[in-house]
Amino acid sequence: MRVVIQRVSKASVKVDNKIIGAIDSGLMILVGIECNDSREDAEWLSKKICNLRIFDDENGVMNKSLIDVSGKILAISQFTLHAKTKKGNRPSYIAAAKPDVSIPLYQYFVDQLEKDSDSKVETGEFGADMQVSLINDGPVTIVMDTKNKE
Repeated sequence: MRVVIQRVSKASVKVDNKIIGAIDSGLMILVGIECNDSREDAEWLSKKICNLRIFDDENGVMNKSLIDVSGKILAISQFTLHAKTKKGNRPSYIAAAKPDVSIPLYQYFVDQLEKDSDSKVETGEFGADMQVSLINDGPVTIVMDTKNKE
């Protein structure tokens, strides 16, 4: 699994000009799932994300986690995170998992985030044409991939 995590002061996602998910202070997470990703990957990522110390403490030092600041999460599926761009100019998405694998694993990941953060997670709509808006706070943007967890 590959994620792009952005610390935000506000984020939302629209489908058909209707807001379907929105948060204030917290994390907006773009989620890409590969064919060989597993529930263990989702569990590892969720714990890591919820405990990353990327929020400022009283001294302005990134020393607090999402849990410490009672931050919210907006998680959005994005298969294009697994684009292969070595050949030609058209990205290949062959590594991205098909919906029969990615939908249940994405939902499991969202469920894990809710469990680990003890908070409802806002989401986009899997497979929909979405418009995402955010105010990146910092900016703080982190890319994580479960293939690089060691």
